[in-house]
Amino acid sequence: MKRALTIAGSDPCGGAGIQADLKTLWRFGVYGLSVITSVTAQNTVGVWAIHPLPARFVARQIDTILSDIELQAVKTGMLHRRSIVKVVGQCLKRYKVQNLVVDPVITATSGATLLEPQAVELLKTELIPLAKVVTPNLFEAQILAGTKPVETLDGMKRAAENLWELGPEFVLVKGGHLEDQAVDILFDGNRFREFRAEKVSLGIHGTGCVFSAAITAGLSQGWDVPKAVEKAKEFITQAIGSSIKLGKGQRVTNINAQSALRR
Repeated sequence: MKRALTIAGSDPCGGAGIQADLKTLWRFGVYGLSVITSVTAQNTVGVWAIHPLPARFVARQIDTILSDIELQAVKTGMLHRRSIVKVVGQCLKRYKVQNLVVDPVITATSGATLLEPQAVELLKTELIPLAKVVTPNLFEAQILAGTKPVETLDGMKRAAENLWELGPEFVLVKGGHLEDQAVDILFDGNRFREFRAEKVSLGIHGTGCVFSAAITAGLSQGWDVPKAVEKAKEFITQAIGSSIKLGKGQRVTNINAQSALRR
């Protein structure tokens, strides 16, 4: 069985973070391993508290896994602190990790800050250059690329070009928050590819985590990036379309959506 590691925060309601990543990897037939960066108190209504683990302990977790188990892919999610971004980058460099998916989590769908402002620059210099693919949403693309608000396809393409200059092999700018369409732009330094789906209402908890985990699963299975993104797009569209009303707030993705797993 193929294996992938997720380095991210814990979401006790299971809609995002480590829990959503592991469930998504399993749906693609990939054995998921995890390194926890932060423990959160959150539910479908919002994020109420974040308790980051000491950076040394995060590094110890990564060392423990990577010194023992061969992996086909790794993804990062919520890192929260500058010190955690730094040690994650150092560990991934030391072990020469391939097929790295960087989901640059900055804010939650509810608006809570998940990455401290002082950590953003380090994310750009120490982690994104290591990535096979980086997967920002529109807001994250704006912050990381230093552009005006990204609100159009042309704006997404400009942001993708700027982000590609940071060193990743591919940039996927996710357009789920566009007003009139649901289109993602994949850029490899030469070519733009568009991945479209039917527009679904916004505000569903955990979509970014599930989408990036699905891409990670595809890379684990040996797919190239365009195919991994295509299948992940199919998966997240199905998961959103059959989303679950779990609590009093946002709906959560239905990771058990069956038809999304067609090869």
